[in-house]
Amino acid sequence: MGHGHQHGHDHTHGHHHGDGTESLPPALDLSVPDGELTPSQLSRRSMLRRTGLLGAGLAAGSVLAGAGQAAAHGSSSHGHPGHGGTNSGRYLWLAGDHHIHTQFSSDAKYRVIDHVRHANANGLDWMVITDHGSEQHAKIGVEKVNPQIVAARDEISDTLVFQGLEWNIPAAEHGTVFVHPGRNEVAVLKEFENSFDGSVKGATAPTPANEALAIAGLDFLADAVRRKKVQDALFLANHPARKGLDSPHEIRAWRDAQPAIAVGMEGAPGHQAAGLPAPQGPGSGRGFYDSSPSAQSWPGYPLESYRTWGGFDWMTATVGGLWDSLLAEGKPWWITANSDAHNVYADTAVRGGGDFATQGHYDDPVYGGGLSLTDGDFWPGQYSRTHVGADGFSYHAVMDAIREGRVWVDHGGLISGLDARLRSGGREQTLGGMLRVRRGDKVDLVVDIDLANGPNWAQFVPKLARLDVIRGAVTGRVSDKDAFATPDTKVVKSFEVGRSTGSVRLTYSLGRVDKPLYVRLRGTDGNRGAVGVNGAAVDPAGPAIDVLGDADPWKDLWFYSNPIWVLPA
Repeated sequence: MGHGHQHGHDHTHGHHHGDGTESLPPALDLSVPDGELTPSQLSRRSMLRRTGLLGAGLAAGSVLAGAGQAAAHGSSSHGHPGHGGTNSGRYLWLAGDHHIHTQFSSDAKYRVIDHVRHANANGLDWMVITDHGSEQHAKIGVEKVNPQIVAARDEISDTLVFQGLEWNIPAAEHGTVFVHPGRNEVAVLKEFENSFDGSVKGATAPTPANEALAIAGLDFLADAVRRKKVQDALFLANHPARKGLDSPHEIRAWRDAQPAIAVGMEGAPGHQAAGLPAPQGPGSGRGFYDSSPSAQSWPGYPLESYRTWGGFDWMTATVGGLWDSLLAEGKPWWITANSDAHNVYADTAVRGGGDFATQGHYDDPVYGGGLSLTDGDFWPGQYSRTHVGADGFSYHAVMDAIREGRVWVDHGGLISGLDARLRSGGREQTLGGMLRVRRGDKVDLVVDIDLANGPNWAQFVPKLARLDVIRGAVTGRVSDKDAFATPDTKVVKSFEVGRSTGSVRLTYSLGRVDKPLYVRLRGTDGNRGAVGVNGAAVDPAGPAIDVLGDADPWKDLWFYSNPIWVLPA
């Protein structure tokens, strides 16, 4: 690998100063009663409340909600950088993968230690073992895999290994659920799976009762944290557009029900090798996104949503699409990327024998079966990486970073480091943050990129051709919970880079800001592109839809960042 561990190395280029409430405009400072505001200040505060960005909007998980939620989950003394915390330190950017299967999944085969060793060799700092929710897993698998996870933590101490599971979300698709390690990690996951897994409970149909069961599952996780059964728990929706099962209103309902638990979705699915053309590859779609609408699919999704776009899920890849519609509401909803590793492309392992139904797992894999060119996965860290800005090397810090949105993702080692900040005067915020400014203040975006600087697993050095800045207006909560578009988001600036080594700093002025907005970033190697689905005025050169059977993932590399908000008052 061209890029090893980043422990102890600072990959940022500056400090991230918090916004102390002592310098807030009165309209934003909730310690100032309404009666002490001037008429114009009161009008401004009332507008922010109506849009869900202040006061009453907190219950819906708006961009200002996280401070109290983070405190409830044991956030660090640095505070939440997006919500007025005093974070003055530098972040440690840790690469990871939250979606990995072992021999305890009926369609996988590897031992835990196999994945951990490969993840470690591929430069990952953290990972989550997520075997499928099923009757066997709920009965015995969740317990039997735990000793392997504990042993792997001891053997490879510089990769953090979480235990989780892949939840069959009632009425919807799959999702990663994982908890902070501790004496109750098995007990909480086991009770959760037996009580709320759609497959175990026969609750897969898209009915209101099953949707309510999903919310009850998230409530259970939040209660387990509140009662200190586990230190922390998180949920991320996996491959959300693959089969059209995750409706917009369900995604909003998860987020609104438990905004400190349900925090995001896979912006890019695993199974990226599945798009390699036959006979040298599986000849399917990247992510195995090769489905069509079914009777259980949400009927409002277009046919193109069932395919990946530059390897990314349609919900993320569409500028002005579903992801942006959530961000435009002011809802923190983050994206990730991972391997979804079951069976690795060009590996020689053969699944072990044994009675899975009785044992809850397969026997250990046997090597020497010849290269498997029909498997669609990469090892953890081999292709997809989720980078989180942690304030230390710990399970707690990784979970905090994910919850707070300090996350960017890449494919194929397109870049090796990203530090994006919005600045105004002496203040600045990074990914996931909220920059609070006075109305009319000038705001600048500063992006520092560490380029590839070495070969990836496929033995070439990727070149970053272009960086896109995407800007969206925050317009407040929508009345239609099934909205999956927003008209006020578009690419506002593209920087031509065309380099593969060294580092680059790019700056862009947002001008004087008088309305709430967010910005997010996207980068590409420039090999494939197309006008976005909402037209050239919105996205002149976005990712192209991936072709089934002819989508070599190494020839179409992208990275995406999570957003940074600006809130003027």
